[in-house]
Amino acid sequence: MTDSSKSAVLGAAPEGATDPQSAARAVRDMFTSIAPRYDLLNHVLSFNVDRLWWRKTARTFADILSRPEARVLDLCCGTGDMTLALRRQAEKSTARILGADFSRAMLQRASHKAASTPLRWIEADALRLPFPDDHFDLITSAFGFRNLANYHAGLQEIMRVLRPDGEFGILDFGEPKGLVGSGYQIYFKRVLPAIGTLISGVKGPYAYLPTSVARFPAPDEMLRRIRQIGFRESSWTPYTLGIAGLYRGKK
Repeated sequence: MTDSSKSAVLGAAPEGATDPQSAARAVRDMFTSIAPRYDLLNHVLSFNVDRLWWRKTARTFADILSRPEARVLDLCCGTGDMTLALRRQAEKSTARILGADFSRAMLQRASHKAASTPLRWIEADALRLPFPDDHFDLITSAFGFRNLANYHAGLQEIMRVLRPDGEFGILDFGEPKGLVGSGYQIYFKRVLPAIGTLISGVKGPYAYLPTSVARFPAPDEMLRRIRQIGFRESSWTPYTLGIAGLYRGKK
């Protein structure tokens, strides 16, 4: 998909989805189906680099996480790895950190992993969050925003529930360029889906993954959308030669 065609993309569109509602249902069903092996596959397929990305993102927001009574939402939290990284970065801070996802199976695993922590979890749709306006100091999303059925609506909802001067961080995959990009594309489009299908026993989600990344807006386009919503101080920081990257903005 060319950058110009990506500019017209509304949101995620798994195979067979005909509208945003069916796209959302398909995404939920996919993640529910791979929940039992989700953590293992993340670590295996990323060669454990995903752990570094979560820690780096959490450190980026260390100042907010250290504030007394800071309210933090980890959106599309999955099994809670980003949420746990935020908790570890917060250390003894009284920051109140909440993980939200619309897959109950993912949240059950997150809750089990974080049983000894004060983290809380809620089943919620990222496009219709059950929170009042101006509620959170920080919102993060790691590898989940890309799967929303409507990116514009997702950014609008983040804007709504953030407090004035609140910040967000969206960590997601990118498409590196040059020789690194060529080698990565072979791995990402051929090797990764095969390994993911073999270990999980489910084909659809790992065939969908490279398609969803190719469909996701490029950094320049994503930053344009972020600014269009009204966020300021927006930026994109590449991680690991652009394989992933962190989008930031402030309300």
